[in-house]
Amino acid sequence: MLLRGVFVVMQLNVHDIHVFNNVGKWAVEELMENTVPGDKGLVLKSKAKHHAISAPLKKPFLFKAEPLIIQYEVNFQAGIDCGGAYLKLLSHTDDLKLENFFDKTPYSIMFGPDKCGEDYKLHFIFRHKNPITGDYEEKHAKRPDVDLKKFFTDKITHLYTLVLNPDNSFEMLIDQTIVSKGNLLEDMTPPVNPPKEIDDPNDRKPEDWDERPKISDPDAQKPEDWDEDAPAKIVDPDAVKPEGWLDDEAEYVPDPSAEKPEDWDEEMDGEWEAPQIPNPKCETAPGCGVWEPPMMNNPSYKGKWKPLMIDNPNYQGVWNPRKIANPNYFQDLEPYRMTPIIAVGLELWSMSSDILFDNFIICTEKEVSDQWAADGWKLKKMVATANEPGVLGQLTIAAEERPWLWIIYILTAVLPLGLIVLFCWPSKKTDDAAAYKKTDAVQPDVREELNQEDEQEDVIDKKECNLAKEDEKASGDDENIGEGSQEEDDDEEEDEEGSKSKSASEDEMKEADEGAGSGDCPTKLIRKKKVRKE
Repeated sequence: MLLRGVFVVMQLNVHDIHVFNNVGKWAVEELMENTVPGDKGLVLKSKAKHHAISAPLKKPFLFKAEPLIIQYEVNFQAGIDCGGAYLKLLSHTDDLKLENFFDKTPYSIMFGPDKCGEDYKLHFIFRHKNPITGDYEEKHAKRPDVDLKKFFTDKITHLYTLVLNPDNSFEMLIDQTIVSKGNLLEDMTPPVNPPKEIDDPNDRKPEDWDERPKISDPDAQKPEDWDEDAPAKIVDPDAVKPEGWLDDEAEYVPDPSAEKPEDWDEEMDGEWEAPQIPNPKCETAPGCGVWEPPMMNNPSYKGKWKPLMIDNPNYQGVWNPRKIANPNYFQDLEPYRMTPIIAVGLELWSMSSDILFDNFIICTEKEVSDQWAADGWKLKKMVATANEPGVLGQLTIAAEERPWLWIIYILTAVLPLGLIVLFCWPSKKTDDAAAYKKTDAVQPDVREELNQEDEQEDVIDKKECNLAKEDEKASGDDENIGEGSQEEDDDEEEDEEGSKSKSASEDEMKEADEGAGSGDCPTKLIRKKKVRKE
């Protein structure tokens, strides 16, 4: 284990604690996991025992114009049930003897992690000397706002740092990240400086002091017609027994199908009785048994009479003792100037073993502690990161501790696949054209085009009819014209049939024209249009 800094820390020595019957053992060992070759640390080895170990500084540290930086590493290799891993900076006193280091040994600062049950803490406590009485009082920093649980449970080496500045500001860091900060004058409990005034301990509340804001009206009288004995509920006088009510039938009757068990012993079990079942005769009736009228709220009920409350004319307010000047008042604007420190030590009780400590440093420059962290803690972090399981391994480990996570994993995996299949899998498209080929219906996507073709053919047919009429008038021969027009129509139909021989509708048009005879041109146009639509 390495300990160094601006003030050089000498070797650590294990000391017996004479006031304790059980003294825990220490060892210098490598990490149990994520070992860095050649690196060893100080390991607390015993369970449910007191441990104490300390080392002197080469020279005392005086709290003057320079910051104080405390930094060290902790690894709860076997987890931690209940116990601390905090560091104490021991006060410079004339009677300090490290071989007698125990829990009552005076210290100036205590800093580090502590846990019991589900209460996870990061302590920063300093002992402040009252300049009037000379007594010391512990001042506790506020709790960090972050969740500290993972630092106690992940079995990874973590770096704890306290930066204390001459302007009374402080910062607590874990793994070089600030988890809490504040000021010695504002963020400690109890406050460093006491109040200027305090309650007079000798002041007593007068016997006639009235603190009641409201009192009963002394002039109020109970009305003569107020009946305090009236019941809250009365029988409904308007209630009538429903027709068909079976007064002589019980609501429950013995089960006629029940039989006494063969092993029933009347001497031991008593007289056997069949179990009760709902009376079948009551199923269709409004009710069975003795009818009793229902109860209703008593309109005359008023309850106990109480006088109205009025403002107390003698109300004097809540009594408080008078204030007097605090005889112990002082104002210390430089609580940073603590008792000088002369040694560093670990004095711990733990229900868990194998807590590893390493790379202690006490210095005055943050750059020095950062470099110290780069040379030590960051190497451990790199090794631990390299040995971490992959994402799949981490998920498996988490599920082993919390089996319900398997359900979330399955849902997380199946849900995206289902969505992909639902939205991205090619669906079987219906061949509309093939479907329509099975019928004579016109396909929706070509209906508009056919309508346009029909309109064009209508225009052409009308022109042909007009030409036929003109030819008929010119020749004057109705029969010849009729035959000629008939022949022309037949020729035109034959031409259309030749160009559209593959269309069934064209054949139907021809048959329609032939079946109708020669007819007139408008009649043919109507027939042809009808056949095309069909």
